[in-house]
Amino acid sequence: MLSGRRTITVQWGDCDPAGIVYFPRYFEWFDASTAALFESAGLPKHTMIARFAIVGIPLVDARCRFIKPSTFGDRVEIASKIASWGRASFEVEHTLLRGSDVAVEGYEKRVWVERAPDGALRSRPLPAEVLALFSGGAV
Repeated sequence: MLSGRRTITVQWGDCDPAGIVYFPRYFEWFDASTAALFESAGLPKHTMIARFAIVGIPLVDARCRFIKPSTFGDRVEIASKIASWGRASFEVEHTLLRGSDVAVEGYEKRVWVERAPDGALRSRPLPAEVLALFSGGAV
């Protein structure tokens, strides 16, 4: 199963007045990590949207468990993987490490979405090609 890793250096602007990473930044980093995961599978977001005629993969659920704080200057690593696939949705797990310590565990549920003829957004089944790219199968 395909997984990805990104390293981030915590910047001054990532922190709140207490000097720790302001919690919304983790969600921004996880969103970028999901995009990077798809890119490593050969589907950068712009390509995926054009190839499959979708609007995108919007977030429908997000959670975090904050275990240890990160501060200005820390180098953190985010490990991301698809935890499960549904018919039209998938779950992504992110583990943010500060050194060898797990600092944050993040979870996202996303949906494969297209625009209906009436302009509304609706889910669409995940293409077999996408599933094959993540499982290491040929397309």
